[in-house]
Amino acid sequence: MGIERISSAEDPRLADYRDLTDVALRRVLEPAGGLYMAESEKVLARALAAGHRPRSVLVQEKWLADAERLLDGLDVPVYVATSEVAEAITGYTVHRGLLAAMHRPALPSVADVVAGARLVLVLEDIVDHTNVGAAFRGAAGLGADAVLVSPRCADPLYRRSVRVSMGTVFQVPWTRLPEWPEAGAVLHDAGLHLAALALSDDAVPLDEFAASRPDRIALLMGSEGDGLSRRALAASDTVVTIPMAGGVDSLNVAAASAVVLWALAPRTPAS
Repeated sequence: MGIERISSAEDPRLADYRDLTDVALRRVLEPAGGLYMAESEKVLARALAAGHRPRSVLVQEKWLADAERLLDGLDVPVYVATSEVAEAITGYTVHRGLLAAMHRPALPSVADVVAGARLVLVLEDIVDHTNVGAAFRGAAGLGADAVLVSPRCADPLYRRSVRVSMGTVFQVPWTRLPEWPEAGAVLHDAGLHLAALALSDDAVPLDEFAASRPDRIALLMGSEGDGLSRRALAASDTVVTIPMAGGVDSLNVAAASAVVLWALAPRTPAS
């Protein structure tokens, strides 16, 4: 670990961190550059525990000791800047003390991620990074064994997703699915029952489905506006709905996934 003090926001060593408020730049910088941003000591600790490698760390002086503890024994540059320089670099106040530019790990295969899983959360085309992060946090806290995301789902390693998830995107195994109908075939080949959460005349109320739940379930959650696609519904084995009251027909996707995960979580450990 090498400590390098930074006095200018224009320092070329900080290219990974510059102008992070520009959404278009982040979308190019992070996935195409093979990087994602980990923000806060807790998130970085979980990323490191998951085996992820930092390329560099940007930290303010008062949090340097925390960074040194986390990075002990690692060969990674630590850039130390004042709060004013850090804000000028990133475009926002770094309230959580540090940012780390992390190398993106290669995604595992779907078969490897779901092997032995009894409850899998599938996110189809969720576009809001906050919802993705919240869904991962729910998956981690409510007993899901894995999360799968569709090709057009928002990036779980996007800075906002990671932050909202409190770093649980590193805790729950996940990967991207292929397109439907191939995705359905892969999940069925893995022995998963596909339960689609949707509004439908033939939908089974959640409590009834949970009372006789299949042993291994992939729970399909659709996009914020349109819900699940026709292709996802066609691949599903059962359509499930959460009974609602008060004239409300549905919940936010992150809240809905938490309700269903709690209801379907296996009460005995997977073998």
